[in-house]
Amino acid sequence: MPLLLSIVTPTFNEVDNIEKLSLKIREICNLKNVNYEQIIIDNDSNDGTIEVIKKLTSKYKNIKAIINQSNFGHIKSPYHGLLQSQGDAVIFMTSDFQSPPELIIDYYNKWISGSKVVLGRRRKVSDVYFLKIIKFFYYNFINKISNQKMEKNITGEGLYDRSVINILKTIKDPYPYIRGLIFELGFKIDFIDFDQPSRQRGISKNNLYTLFDMGLVGVVKHSNVLLRLMIIFGFFLSIVSLFIAICFFFYKILFWDNFQLGLAPILIGFFGLTSIQIMIIGLIGEYISTVLSYLKNLPLVIEKERINF
Repeated sequence: MPLLLSIVTPTFNEVDNIEKLSLKIREICNLKNVNYEQIIIDNDSNDGTIEVIKKLTSKYKNIKAIINQSNFGHIKSPYHGLLQSQGDAVIFMTSDFQSPPELIIDYYNKWISGSKVVLGRRRKVSDVYFLKIIKFFYYNFINKISNQKMEKNITGEGLYDRSVINILKTIKDPYPYIRGLIFELGFKIDFIDFDQPSRQRGISKNNLYTLFDMGLVGVVKHSNVLLRLMIIFGFFLSIVSLFIAICFFFYKILFWDNFQLGLAPILIGFFGLTSIQIMIIGLIGEYISTVLSYLKNLPLVIEKERINF
């Protein structure tokens, strides 16, 4: 039997892009004589995307669709789509054309030559300057505290061999951060560099909150260094506090008549320490929340409808 390539394209309100992308994928694969299936997994769009998807699936039987019951987020839904694929290799690609569809053949050729994981790596990104700075410091920070080095400017988009997908199926992660998880598996990873074009149609679904969410997930899931730093920091603060208390005690005894302590330094110290404590409690809460999500053992998504499977 000929090799089958699965191409997973998640959508949420991509009415302006999904049909054009699907036809472009069809054109590229037919031109190169690649046997493929496309899996569109939709996060309960409300802009007409679902109607376009159903039109595509009725016309092309190798285009399959999963319609989610509700919006399960930009991390869980694409991952679920990857696990539903049947191909000998699976390509994950967003539906907004910010990963050029022409990369499909580059991924495919790398796979044919023996690569198990091939990820797209952006040379040039269309982010605003402020986000570029944040991402630069984030990647450097997480690589300092993590046991596994994470490559910069990747999103998890790329090609995964069937053997890799089979391993991912055995991992019961309720919030799978694939761009970090794939580095933990230990496979040799090849990269294809490309310039990310600006989005031409629709609006980006990423904002500061979603970027912060992904960044925090990356830190919590792939490092326990911060927890240990909290212990060290807490111990250091307790020693400093004890030392200051002893100094004030003896100062008060020796210079009782001239002892004065304004309210300002007390308030500054109080609010400073309180803000640090709140931050630490919040971070601990993120770790606890991650543990609870494992205990719930909920499915990644709940499907409303499947088409052409």
